[in-house]
Amino acid sequence: VQLQASGGGFVQAGGSLRLSCSASEIPFTMNSMGWYRRAPGKPRELVAAITSGGATTYADSAKGRFTISSISSGNSVYLQMNNLRPEDTAVYYCTADNLEKAVVAGGGLYWGQGTQVTVSS
Repeated sequence: VQLQASGGGFVQAGGSLRLSCSASEIPFTMNSMGWYRRAPGKPRELVAAITSGGATTYADSAKGRFTISSISSGNSVYLQMNNLRPEDTAVYYCTADNLEKAVVAGGGLYWGQGTQVTVSS
């Protein structure tokens, strides 16, 4: 399985970005997909996750600003990020797993290469 993430970039505070992640060479159904991020000097943290049934989980910092979604085939996941803040600056990684609770529990078996998001004040 390969996960290809895209959509990062440089934006001013208050701006928006949309991250995309597509999985290819899938041997089974991805029942959970999501996004983690790692800021400089900080541990990796969950941003948002979604199951094949549509259940979503958000970090407190993402609630009300970020929206995770996926397409019905379950091999792509998106993260719409609005009202971005400088503290959102990080490398964002998509992850996926066939287990429904895996992504929320620490990440899936499969990881993308990461996409940089930089928010200026």
